[in-house]
Amino acid sequence: MPDATALAPPAPLLVDPYGRHVTYLRLSVTDRCDFRCVYCMDPDQRFARRDQTLNTAELLAVARVFVSLGVRKVRLTGGEPLVRPDLIELLHAIHALPGLEEMVLTTNGSQLAARAADLHAAGVRRINISLDSLRPERFSELTRHGDLDQVLAGIDAALAAGFERIKLNTLILGERNGDEILDLVRFALGKGINLSFIEEMPVGEVDRRARDFYSSERIRALISPHIPLIPTTESTGGPARYYRIPGSPTRVGFISPHSHNFCADCNRVRVTAEGQLLLCLGQEDALDLRALLRRHPGEDERLRAAIIDAMRMKPASHHFQIGVPAVIGRRMNLTGG
Repeated sequence: MPDATALAPPAPLLVDPYGRHVTYLRLSVTDRCDFRCVYCMDPDQRFARRDQTLNTAELLAVARVFVSLGVRKVRLTGGEPLVRPDLIELLHAIHALPGLEEMVLTTNGSQLAARAADLHAAGVRRINISLDSLRPERFSELTRHGDLDQVLAGIDAALAAGFERIKLNTLILGERNGDEILDLVRFALGKGINLSFIEEMPVGEVDRRARDFYSSERIRALISPHIPLIPTTESTGGPARYYRIPGSPTRVGFISPHSHNFCADCNRVRVTAEGQLLLCLGQEDALDLRALLRRHPGEDERLRAAIIDAMRMKPASHHFQIGVPAVIGRRMNLTGG
């Protein structure tokens, strides 16, 4: 008869002081972007020097060690990850890591028309695309020169490439785009893809924030009289709470860092483009992985030990408050979302 202990799953290695298991890594591969979205960065944003950001070998080392520690989902973010020239090479290498169950990516969609097939071939199975407006002039205003037609072509290319799931991410910025909520839901319905509405987070001092705060409840109340939303317990491993639309594959999600704090179930950490391990989006405590990687190149065990030890810094919660100015100075393009 086999030993029962031999059949038990290995004990989790990344456990914070509150008993939460970290199984999800958001890895920022660049702070650069071809947009200058009003909620993300300044119009004349200055980016980190190349030598200040992690190179391909360092990014792969970070992913490799986290996966060896029990992370099962890695999301590549930016900035805009598709502006990184060696992204496809990096994706192939991460996808090959033993133990990784899911590799996903977040993009602004501007370069997706040309790159969707390559992303799918590299092992990306789910993709999130930022889309805050369906009106060309407004889209250009919110992104500071983005081309809506390019993004719409990218969405169609992603559909043609055969990703298992495509999701639109929308940030409602009060009067700037609050009148498009229903249009965006209907667009997602027409494409048969998912859509998540995200409450704005007080991260980075940029272009003064939304003119008024749109809570998830307010958005849902605007949708429900026109399009029925059925609550579901489905999850993709992130913070969204999902609703089904009867007769459609489309799900509408709500990510609510203010109105429905999701910290109790937090299973994720972030590594910035500059190699800072962030234990919480809403806190400044970080571990400098870049310094460790460059001081001890190729020494995965040192990196493992440092990451395990860093879990003690993960706080119980962020402290975002409606109407309170930004508490985190770093920009979202560097943080990685």
